[in-house]
Amino acid sequence: MPERVSDAIGTIIEAFFGGATFTLARGAATAGAAEDGDSILIREIAAEPEPYHFVLQRSGLPFAETEKTIATEVADAFGIFFTSEKQRGDIVYFRTALLSSLMDVALYRHLRFDRHRAFWSIQKLLQILKGLSYQRYEGTPATSGFIVYRTQLEKFRMACSMSDCLRYDFDPRIGVSPRFFRNPLTYRLVNGLGTFYACNINLQATGMVKFMNYGTRDAVDRLSHRDTLSLLKRAGEGAFAAGISHASELEVMTCPDTIFVWRKGVWSLFDPDVYRSFLAGHLEARETEALITTVYSLSKLRLGTIILVSGEKVLAGDLKKGAVGGKDLLSQLIVSFHRGKTLSDLKHSGELISLLSSDGLTLFNREGRLVDAGIIINTCTTPGLVTGGGRTTAATAASMSGKVIKVSEDGPIELYERGKCVYRFG
Repeated sequence: MPERVSDAIGTIIEAFFGGATFTLARGAATAGAAEDGDSILIREIAAEPEPYHFVLQRSGLPFAETEKTIATEVADAFGIFFTSEKQRGDIVYFRTALLSSLMDVALYRHLRFDRHRAFWSIQKLLQILKGLSYQRYEGTPATSGFIVYRTQLEKFRMACSMSDCLRYDFDPRIGVSPRFFRNPLTYRLVNGLGTFYACNINLQATGMVKFMNYGTRDAVDRLSHRDTLSLLKRAGEGAFAAGISHASELEVMTCPDTIFVWRKGVWSLFDPDVYRSFLAGHLEARETEALITTVYSLSKLRLGTIILVSGEKVLAGDLKKGAVGGKDLLSQLIVSFHRGKTLSDLKHSGELISLLSSDGLTLFNREGRLVDAGIIINTCTTPGLVTGGGRTTAATAASMSGKVIKVSEDGPIELYERGKCVYRFG
């Protein structure tokens, strides 16, 4: 019976795991996937008369630890739905429930941190925020957010004092309900950007938290929630934050730096470990961190880019200038001023986003220093048939010369290597 719904859920599962291939196998795992490993995940689903197995395979990039944890939760959630379907005996209900709730349930189970009582409160909070994501006030998207802690309030207060936060405690505490945001002040002033509600796991808002340094952070640090993630590290095990972005997307942040994103009606996982693995040995660690947070920021801002990181000297025939990309003298003079600067330097000065979101490809060397910008790719080197727009073709061609990260104007992030897309987010 589960085989009849595997096609229906395969798309959302494969999208969440960055384009991995999903198979639902009956009985023992398939012969070519006999053991769990870095590039293959196998999770058993208890069923009668014989078990099923979730099998996820991804060539090119190993699965990160968070992905492995979520894979277990997805399989367990599927097993729960399957048991309910057997009792009910209606495949239509089973398929509908999986499509609408499977990844939601898997995420709630992941966030509950082995505390069974917390499942419903997490579900309730995220549903309230999903509802807020559709709301507008005088044409402006409504944004707000919560930092959810599981420790005693005094321990959370101490964590705030260590994170340079201004904290205001509510007396009495306010229960978080579907009517929590009925007044525009509740989301206009506590906007989930520099200011959050502090909330315990029982959905009681105990106060507000304002990050004092938020206004002085560079754009990338603000968009990638550096202050919020820093507080979560001190807030105790199982703490997480959830908020609505300016793009009306729900973001759920967990320690140390993982972000789950509700975008276009499906969940995606932005796990920096995936990008660290992709760039390992090709870019210095400090510059890798600057690049990862900037790429996520570009995705949120809906600014497209193509970035090539190459440790080898690129031949002129592989990458060539075009008039659109900056062949004119003025553009060359401007690029020459920034040439040799590192990714972290450009990020700190606030110029990295502007540089990357300009026309053409931006090239960095292994040390993370800018080699050139505004490059128009010679797509004659593109291997095989490429389906997609000009940016996809350019990214494919450029990946023959190194590691490529492409951000589309509608948000998705793709990683390319040796002429193939090996990972996709969003």
